[in-house]
Amino acid sequence: MEHGISPDSIFLNESLGVTLQGRLSAALVRLILDRRYAPGTKLPSSRELARHLGISRLTVTLVYQELVAQGYIEARPRSGFVVAETVPHRRIQPQSNPEGRSCVSWSDWLAQAPQRRRVIHKPADWRNYRYPFIYGQADPSLFDLSAWRECVRQATARHDFSELAADQYGQDDPLLVDFICANTLPRRGISAQPENVLITLGAQNALYMAVELLAAPDRLTVMEEPGYPDFAEILRRARCPVHFQRIRAQGLDPADLPPEARLVMVTPSHNIPTGITMPLVNRRELLRLATERDFLIIEDDYEFEMSYLAPPEPSLKSLDQDGRVIYVGSFSKSLFPGLRIGYMVGPAPLIARARELRAVMLRHPPGHLQRITAYFLAYGHYDAHIVKLRRIFAERRATLVKALQDVAHLTIAGAARQGGSSIWIRGHEGLDSDKLSRELRAESVLIEAGAAFFETPRLPCPFFRLGYSSITETNIATGVELIGRAAARLR
Repeated sequence: MEHGISPDSIFLNESLGVTLQGRLSAALVRLILDRRYAPGTKLPSSRELARHLGISRLTVTLVYQELVAQGYIEARPRSGFVVAETVPHRRIQPQSNPEGRSCVSWSDWLAQAPQRRRVIHKPADWRNYRYPFIYGQADPSLFDLSAWRECVRQATARHDFSELAADQYGQDDPLLVDFICANTLPRRGISAQPENVLITLGAQNALYMAVELLAAPDRLTVMEEPGYPDFAEILRRARCPVHFQRIRAQGLDPADLPPEARLVMVTPSHNIPTGITMPLVNRRELLRLATERDFLIIEDDYEFEMSYLAPPEPSLKSLDQDGRVIYVGSFSKSLFPGLRIGYMVGPAPLIARARELRAVMLRHPPGHLQRITAYFLAYGHYDAHIVKLRRIFAERRATLVKALQDVAHLTIAGAARQGGSSIWIRGHEGLDSDKLSRELRAESVLIEAGAAFFETPRLPCPFFRLGYSSITETNIATGVELIGRAAARLR
């Protein structure tokens, strides 16, 4: 029998967001695989390991039993637990040089790859900040986790699992597609059949595929300025000519479109980042020009659900009589960003080509995640969640607006009149919002500096965005006060 494993070599990773039992199991599996212990190597007794780690002996016993069932260890009479002959797999000792040297000239290989220029910086540890005014992050306390778990349970039942475990060959979950066609889209005045809908990995995936299929070096594309940074980066990678059109008080003005425009990317419900809503008359005029000049429109209808102050304007797609609008929506903003479930709606020939393109990228979004989302929608949990968000966001927005009224030199430069989850702020002349953002982090405050939303920002950029989806109402006023003080110091 091999020399035993010492308890001193076993450490629990406190950063793993799992139970104590899960951390111990992960530690033992990693140790067995990394050290490549021979079969028969003895593990510490449950009493010895429990005493060393300062945990319950029952916890160690349960973990040992679990690892026996998985084939990592086995119990032997009078020997206790030892490394099993049936360890699922063993890691191969890496043969590469430890310094990570490479003889490849990566700068040459990557010279033609566009480098990302416009980035919204959101720290991964944003939850540790007391005043996170960042956009697009969810407040876990507002989500019905028990309802989601029930949908997970149903989606992993035998019947569903057998169906969804098979390769879908590029097809989407019919339950989710049917719900989108019968419930989600009609609420925006859109009539669609399953052949008009493609499920995507969030709205961004849909936007990328639409541009990949429709943009070309001889097709001028128009996007809003300021606008969504990822729009600009997607277009940059498509290597197509781009016209960044300055928006007006009512958003993108169709009268300003260059005559040679062939593709227009627009966020009519809520401009990113100002929240400005395009009025109905401008929407109709944009569609009229699209027919007259023969161009296409990509409509990102994000956050239409967050219309708690007034009903949303009709979507461009609902007014489209010629099939010129490619509509993009997502459940990731309204549920939680890690969900990554979105959809593209368009004429059947376009959706068929988009499905082919998606198939060579990722085949299809995970089937079980699609089915879980379908159940969450079909059982009414989604609608109940939206009603709750609208009420909470209305309260948070009112608190934020009131707090801003008491701060000199900070002006609301844009906000969605129907609601939304963020407000666009303009600071005093000469304010550098990027510097302001850096200084505020020391006071546990997060804001989104505005320069990334412009292709050619005025520097220093006095604009910044305050989101209120992830900050509690009780922290808003104090957070705004800290922002005002920091801005005053930078005058």
